[in-house]
Amino acid sequence: MNANMKRENKMALDILRDIRKVYSALNAEEIRGAAHQDVNVGLMASSEEGYRMLERLLAQDSYGPEARMQALRSVHRVDGDPLARFDFVLCEPGLPVPQNGYEFNPANPKTTVAAVVRDHKHIDLALARTFPALRKPVADSLIHRVARENAMFAAVTALPNVVPSLIELPWAVGEFATDTAFLTMNQVRMALMMAAAHDRPVGYMEQKGEVAAIVAGAFGWRAIARELVGKIPLGGGLIPKAAVAFAGSYVVGLGLEKVNRTGRALTREEKQDAYAEAFSKGREAVRDLTAGRG
Repeated sequence: MNANMKRENKMALDILRDIRKVYSALNAEEIRGAAHQDVNVGLMASSEEGYRMLERLLAQDSYGPEARMQALRSVHRVDGDPLARFDFVLCEPGLPVPQNGYEFNPANPKTTVAAVVRDHKHIDLALARTFPALRKPVADSLIHRVARENAMFAAVTALPNVVPSLIELPWAVGEFATDTAFLTMNQVRMALMMAAAHDRPVGYMEQKGEVAAIVAGAFGWRAIARELVGKIPLGGGLIPKAAVAFAGSYVVGLGLEKVNRTGRALTREEKQDAYAEAFSKGREAVRDLTAGRG
């Protein structure tokens, strides 16, 4: 057995060992619990039509009857109740907006939704599960978050003084024999969270197809990275490595979102288009991470 083959076999064993270890650290029950938290949204309006307008944002007529009822159970007219009891308050335009409130923008509802998701990452899975209209923005946030974590990890393992703190990473660097294992397991974590956000059963068996595809893809990680790094005009070795980590995770996330939303995987053409976009996003994300360091 030649030296290259021995190195590849050792890498595969390291990855498998880390994957087994982190499976026990990834708590599917905790993710399920986060998605099934109660959500309590207050509505402030000056008329019946105003209340209905706000309700239609979160409990849209296009929902199925069960999903619409689930959403309506989580929205309440304020009617003098203490505002602090609500996770946030949605206000009709023109009314005073409380500290935990958001003025609804009927001309561009997506701006209101984006602000709510941005400010409530601690309950984002519950918001997405409860309100289908919030699933896409929550999914987009999850994808970017995990892709950024993986880029950060790749940057740290390439140059430890690049990032001042590892507090944003879900596990410590020292827990892993390979960066491949971290990137893979963070993608598995994303698969579980994406299912939870889409109100699907959550667990390794429930997401076995998605998990199997992610784990199988891990063994091609280094070969793919070597090939791509040679084609990306990003400068030295650190930025390409971290940008590839970002892009690969970003495309995995897009695939997970589509599977949960439609039941279908990304096509080859969609993956190619997604990689082009992801490398651009990854380059900017990595430059932000490494600005003034290294």
